Amino acid sequence: MIMTFYRWCAATAAVLLLTGCGGGAGTGAGKDKAVALTREQVRETLPDGEAMTGWSETARPTAVGMDRLHRGQACPIKDNAGCENSRFYGVSTFRHDDNAAHVSFLVIAYDSEQAAREAYDVLWDGYYSRRAGQRAETFGLGPIGDERDARFGTSGFHGEPGAVTQTRVGTTLLWTEAASAGKGGIDTDGVRDLATVLAERARQAQDGDTPSARLGG
Repeated sequence: MIMTFYRWCAATAAVLLLTGCGGGAGTGAGKDKAVALTREQVRETLPDGEAMTGWSETARPTAVGMDRLHRGQACPIKDNAGCENSRFYGVSTFRHDDNAAHVSFLVIAYDSEQAAREAYDVLWDGYYSRRAGQRAETFGLGPIGDERDARFGTSGFHGEPGAVTQTRVGTTLLWTEAASAGKGGIDTDGVRDLATVLAERARQAQDGDTPSARLGG
């Protein structure tokens, strides 16, 4: 199962690289109102090689317009529930050669904070909460984002660790999916750090700043 998860990450990123297209400006908002991100802002939100010290980039940050194909990837439940009023979908992936760990960062950008809020439980309960394996347990992420959930368990046949986090920051939903081919490759502290970097970059983008958060930074 660990290899299946890895292939899924690679395949998703490959599809995005092949089909990346679309664009459009985000809607303006007042200082106290969450902003709908543009496609370029979604791409910048995704961690890149500079943000991921110690990790190797396996699929560069890519953002695409949310069409039928990508709704099937981002919201793979009945009728693609959870993708209503979504605008863009983004992915970047990394591996850690020292411990055979790999991680995918996913972003769905919605046209409003209400749309992201309504999609949150639909996607967590309907799909993403199960990505860490059947025996996964919840763990805390700390005060990141406007909503957050995380589960850590085993995603392989021999007890290999796997984890998934979901966070909402304003008009975006964010996921960190991590796994390792060997025990000890990832832990809750490391996954928490990864999720925090992604959430902080999303917050920076919605504040109109160029995302700059990085591991250890």
